[in-house]
Amino acid sequence: MNLQLTILGCHSATPRVNAYPTSQYLEINNRHFLIDCGEGTQRQMRKYKVGFSKIDHIFISHLHGDHFFGLIGLLSTYGILNREKDLHVYGPKGIKEVTQLQLKLSMSHVRYNIVFHELSSTKSELIFEDAKVSVHTIPLHHRVYTNGFLFTEKPRPRNLHLDNIKQYDEIEICDYHNLKAGKDFILSSGEIVPNEELTISPEKPKSYAYCSDTMYKPDIIPIIKDVDLLYHEATFLKELEHLCEKTKHSTAEQAATIARDANVGKLIVGHYSSRYNNLELFKEEAQTVFKSVELAEVGKKYTTSTVFEEVIN
Repeated sequence: MNLQLTILGCHSATPRVNAYPTSQYLEINNRHFLIDCGEGTQRQMRKYKVGFSKIDHIFISHLHGDHFFGLIGLLSTYGILNREKDLHVYGPKGIKEVTQLQLKLSMSHVRYNIVFHELSSTKSELIFEDAKVSVHTIPLHHRVYTNGFLFTEKPRPRNLHLDNIKQYDEIEICDYHNLKAGKDFILSSGEIVPNEELTISPEKPKSYAYCSDTMYKPDIIPIIKDVDLLYHEATFLKELEHLCEKTKHSTAEQAATIARDANVGKLIVGHYSSRYNNLELFKEEAQTVFKSVELAEVGKKYTTSTVFEEVIN
């Protein structure tokens, strides 16, 4: 399984019984990321068996409390656990100042190095990349500077078609690396054996787009085009669409419109306003526009194809 998303919290600002503010844990191509860190996140990490030590990169969408008030507690806990390896925190300009002030005044001593990557661009930019995954920002429109994040697997090497390879005595094991890289094979006679004959295309790289608090913003569609899995906030139903301009949030219908126009594989909606008791209404509204919709639910795990497990609450 190349991509797995665990919802640690998916409700709007005020924490309630069994309703936690935003936080997600993403596993993609053997990389582990924490996305937003609302109040109570580390408790949720314990509850749903998220390994603290696996996380080296935390992405904060914006500096509203329901998306980052849990960060200082988590950083302090890492200190108590004697973490030594670097921890990278990506977020809006100001996140370094507010975090360091809290650590200083609470005398929360940490031995590990916190590397802050402060963001200020209003255009999509690459903020993380290694051999397996890249992460780009998705500029959003909220009451404060806000980014979503696009996580994309790097393309995998081509798979060897060993039955076909065996037909050519000249191809040796030492040639396999070049074949996986997509190169043709040239026989001693000068004949070229096309790479497509000797290899099989790998599985399409998986991708996940996280769009936290934002108004309807169709200009993000080219950035998230064809992603496998999209999380898009849906604070209101259409009947309260008039509140979106004031609060800079979206409706379920608007989230589904983004998903449809971006041709995504599956949409997850969340960040529900506390005024709603029946969350199924969000799914029903979204499905009038885009059929492949799931409701974000605390403790559930999602893959690019389906919800595959519900963790006991």
